[in-house]
Amino acid sequence: MEITSFAGKLREDMDTRIIKIAIAVVALAYSVYLFTRGAIGSGIMMVLLTAIIVVLIFRSIRLIMAFWQMRKQDFAKSRKWLARINPEKLWKKSQAYYHFLLGGIEMGEGNVTPSEKNYKRALSLGLRMNHDKAAAKLSLAMAAMAKQKKREALTLIAEAKRLDKKGILKKDIKQIEQMIKKPQKVIRQRR
Repeated sequence: MEITSFAGKLREDMDTRIIKIAIAVVALAYSVYLFTRGAIGSGIMMVLLTAIIVVLIFRSIRLIMAFWQMRKQDFAKSRKWLARINPEKLWKKSQAYYHFLLGGIEMGEGNVTPSEKNYKRALSLGLRMNHDKAAAKLSLAMAAMAKQKKREALTLIAEAKRLDKKGILKKDIKQIEQMIKKPQKVIRQRR
């Protein structure tokens, strides 16, 4: 009984990254073996397979699928893919994108406070690309605007402009600036 519970605990605690790295090392060793045996074509194919394995070590397939569903604006499926991920087992940069996606889902569902928390966490972990950082800052500006913190929103928009050097978010930045300048009045109906 103790052995099976120990094996189960060991399997739960085993980091999948270690397994992926071991598979990549074995694949690389096998490709070297194929080259030394003169099987050049098979060796090249094995090197390509090893490259794919190495890419998968640094990228979570589930995270990629969540990105794909997010692009299609399917928040439910994206959340389902993210639920399958243990963020503690991701690399630090992948954790940043996990929180970035979670923040996007929360923002899409109208949950401002959890969204803001996830975007701040993503920025603190370190997003790779400047336009992703700009998108996170822009989303934080929207959250600040929802909480009626105009000064903070303007500061975040200025940071987003600075980070968006390629102009990918130019239209979104203008739209949010206009929303800050002319806030919509909330009409309350009496019951």
